[in-house]
Amino acid sequence: MGTPPGYRPSAWVHLLHQLPRADFQLRPVPSGFAPQEQEYQQALLLVVALAGLGLGLSLIFIAVYLIRFCCCRPPEPPGAKSPPPGGGCVTWSCIAALLVGCTGIGIGFYGNSETSDGVSQLSSALLHANHTLTAIDHLVLEMVERLDEAVRTELTTLEEVLTQRTELVAATRGARRQAEAVAQQLQGLAFWQEVPLSPVQVAEDVSFVEEYRWLAYVLLLLLELLVCLFTLLGLAKQSKWLVIVMTVMSLLVLVLSWGSMGLEAATAVGLSDFCSSPDTYILNLTREETGLGSDILNYYFLCNQAVSNPFQQRLTLSQRALANIHSQLQGLEREAVPQFPSAQEPLLSLEETLNVTEGNFHQLVALLHCRGLHKDYGAALRGLCEDALEGLLYLLLFSLLSAGALATALCSLPRAWALFPPRNPSASCSGSHLSEPFLHARLEPVPHLRSFPSCRRRPH
Repeated sequence: MGTPPGYRPSAWVHLLHQLPRADFQLRPVPSGFAPQEQEYQQALLLVVALAGLGLGLSLIFIAVYLIRFCCCRPPEPPGAKSPPPGGGCVTWSCIAALLVGCTGIGIGFYGNSETSDGVSQLSSALLHANHTLTAIDHLVLEMVERLDEAVRTELTTLEEVLTQRTELVAATRGARRQAEAVAQQLQGLAFWQEVPLSPVQVAEDVSFVEEYRWLAYVLLLLLELLVCLFTLLGLAKQSKWLVIVMTVMSLLVLVLSWGSMGLEAATAVGLSDFCSSPDTYILNLTREETGLGSDILNYYFLCNQAVSNPFQQRLTLSQRALANIHSQLQGLEREAVPQFPSAQEPLLSLEETLNVTEGNFHQLVALLHCRGLHKDYGAALRGLCEDALEGLLYLLLFSLLSAGALATALCSLPRAWALFPPRNPSASCSGSHLSEPFLHARLEPVPHLRSFPSCRRRPH
């Protein structure tokens, strides 16, 4: 197989590709990328199910911990005002877990950006490949139209002008046959002209899905960030209602984190299987979708010395035919113009058409070489198998840190807000809590005022 330029399977691809896979009956499944097979689909669904199992175990652990905390707590002696020992450690452990969650959010933003960059690189490569294929079809169509127009007009006019010289008419008809042969050979070079698969449509579909995936992760990251910040605010303000609301929100984000972890893990495993050996799957899929021959697909996807150019014979015949037409036109110009001056104008027009056709032909030869499309293929693989896979792994790390941090916070928050000091509702409503220093100042004994002579009342 020919490796695309600049692409080598990374260490993460090899590591994930070596992980064992099993179906629902726990039978081993080969690690080759085969999304159409039921056993392989079950293996990926089993990876998602493992994340669901982790969510279930986390919820069971949290429920058991909270039930034990609420129901098995020893009664406090009457009149006890001091908080139980270990309350500060509980609060600080909750804060530390939330800070770890904030760190995971930063990792998630980076991973989401990397994944988006990889998919954008894939879309750009598809669009560039479509531009190359469209340029090939356009050049072939333009050259065929020019040659057909020359056969219908200039060469027909030359035959009418040179009817008195049979050898010149024979040379003109030879040039006509050569032009028709070139046009016929060129029509076989537009290999993508009637293919139903459009790289532009594939790029648009990929970009559409990626746009919603990126937006969904941004909303999830922002939601978790708000939960962490408001929970820290509730702990700092010792607000029970805010901490209780954020506890419920933390439970929701915990479920979303485990769900995203399952999707990320299954996608990363499937992508590693694809990236370990992408050529075989891409060749088979493209052959089914386009109906093109194996020789053309092997030439562009592999692009090595072992695969010959399937268009080389057509290009060689076309180049020879164009050279023969050029030499025949030069001979006609030498022989016919002195005797038939009216033949000069169609001959000049034919020379101009031939020069433009030869220039387009050289450009077509460069576009038909496998180097350009194979470079786009390598860019698409690098975007998908390097940047996108790396971003998925960062998102997987974010989900893991988020799930661990939120599980710790859910265990610590009830114990933390249980330690908050009770508030006096009457004091909070009357505002005496804010004027407490002034009340203390009013209850203190007021010292006697000194009497100054100027302040004494004089008798009238």
